[in-house]
Amino acid sequence: MEKKPTGRPRLEVDLDLASRLASIMCTGEEIADVLQVSYKTVERRVEEETGLGFGEWIKRHQAVGKSSLRRMQWKTAENGNVTMQIWLGKQYLGQSDKVETKADGSEPLIEAIRQVLGK
Repeated sequence: MEKKPTGRPRLEVDLDLASRLASIMCTGEEIADVLQVSYKTVERRVEEETGLGFGEWIKRHQAVGKSSLRRMQWKTAENGNVTMQIWLGKQYLGQSDKVETKADGSEPLIEAIRQVLGK
């Protein structure tokens, strides 16, 4: 006599799609929603098929997405986008917008206010 399988049928999880979703910064919950399975199922399949914990797996795929985004930002700056050049300068070169004020109160606006108030 042949044994019948017991329990639920195994749900297949498209880990290729899951990894692409992770690379665009989707959370584990969002990945599970797109794949129409539970978060726990995605977590188990990742561990079974890759040998990695889910946290490590998603971190690796998100790093790929971050580097891709950084490459696109860099290319935008190289193509002359001044806003992106300024932003990258602030992020990587420690540059900032500085507003200088003088301790003696001689800034033009302060002087104008003093004249209006008569002080």
